[in-house]
Amino acid sequence: MRLFSVHANDRAIMSSTPANNDDETPKDPLQEMLANLLGGQGMEGFDPAELAKAAGLPSDPNALAQMFAQVQSMMSGSSDTPVNWELAHDAARKAAAGDDPSVTPAQQREVDEALRLAEMWLDPYTDLAATSIIGRAWSRAEWVEETLGTWQRLTEPVANSIAFAISTAMNEQLPAEMKAMMGDAANMMQNMGGALFGLQLGQAVGALAKEVLGSTDIGIPLADLQMALLPANVKAFGEGLEVPEQEIRLFLALREAAHARLFVQVPWLRGHLLGAIESYARGIHIDMSRIEDLAHNLDPSNPEAMQAALSEGVFMPARTPDQEAALSKLETALALVEGWVDELTFEAASNLPAAAAIRETIRRRRATGGPAEHAFGSLVGLELRPRRLREAAALWASLKEQRGIVGRDAIWAHPDLLPTAADLDDAAGFSARRSAEDASEADVDAALAKLLDGGFEDNEPLKHEPQESGEPEPGKQDPDTDNPADL
Repeated sequence: MRLFSVHANDRAIMSSTPANNDDETPKDPLQEMLANLLGGQGMEGFDPAELAKAAGLPSDPNALAQMFAQVQSMMSGSSDTPVNWELAHDAARKAAAGDDPSVTPAQQREVDEALRLAEMWLDPYTDLAATSIIGRAWSRAEWVEETLGTWQRLTEPVANSIAFAISTAMNEQLPAEMKAMMGDAANMMQNMGGALFGLQLGQAVGALAKEVLGSTDIGIPLADLQMALLPANVKAFGEGLEVPEQEIRLFLALREAAHARLFVQVPWLRGHLLGAIESYARGIHIDMSRIEDLAHNLDPSNPEAMQAALSEGVFMPARTPDQEAALSKLETALALVEGWVDELTFEAASNLPAAAAIRETIRRRRATGGPAEHAFGSLVGLELRPRRLREAAALWASLKEQRGIVGRDAIWAHPDLLPTAADLDDAAGFSARRSAEDASEADVDAALAKLLDGGFEDNEPLKHEPQESGEPEPGKQDPDTDNPADL
């Protein structure tokens, strides 16, 4: 990012100092390093407008000047974290600001009424009690404000890794004498990495604000203890469905209220999901070889290739086996949440004529993800999509038939009770497998309890071992006394 902000100054310095163009005169070390990293073209080969376009940034000079001023301010300062979250916040607000009308009192009233009615409709279909949360209608900018803290929590491990990788690459590649000449340039490069990540994250969150329908639209509660819908996005979602907007709003309110009820009445669930995502993110390491290849092969005259490389997540290496296992558990948990909400919502929406059509539209939407969700996935190496939503919904429907509403919802009592990926493969056999596991655990518990109570004597023989006393075993003769010939 600093390349853009110093472009004009470098031109002025180079034109006013001809000696710097002489091959026998040492060049500015920072300029020379950047020229080598960027294909040897130096600062003269860059067009700020083209590079801004490649990075997905606004091309308006005033907007760019304001944005780069923020980045430059970050680079010259110090922070406890490598990412300027204020910069990410500003970028998210700007990305969400286009065509973002303020919520009207009428829209607020419609959303509040829909969420209140949804709570009443859900009551007969779940054992989890209703919440006392007041429903809200949010603009896109308000969604950004309410959720950015959670995005920071989820992405900070990746942001730290990227900033550290850039700093490490700089320290490893520079000769010792150049490091002394560069001074604080390593810190500048680390800050630049944090600035780039903050800008990209902000743009991804701002783009998501134009797609999401509520506070739990991606399957996790981004805003703790909140229940809300975005009227502008709800209206856009209904375009082309040929379904009355009121019916769509009520169906989406049922989903939002079901999510809220689950996360409020199952207090460990939010931490379970967010903790799993954080653990996965902490396992991400940056592929240094790909960073070096990108720097050496970068062609500033081809901004489309640069944009494609950045959007494909060039920093993310292949997942490790531990990450694959963590990802499988996370996807199963997300599928269970979405499957429960999907099944419960459809049952409660039985009076809505278009319930089946809306349900299928949402299922496909969640399975494929939107452009902004894919962009976020490339940035952090993780897409929060329930790939097995349909299997999970079928499992919850099966459990209701076998155990009833109370028995089905009792599974949320503890994370150890949750179904596994194998249970999604065979929903009908879940209860039989769980009964066998419970019986085995009951036998172990009984034996342990007897042992702790002193129920086993030290000399008590096991049933399958012969007795070692002087008495013969039942049914057998003592060869020394029972032979008639010896009497």
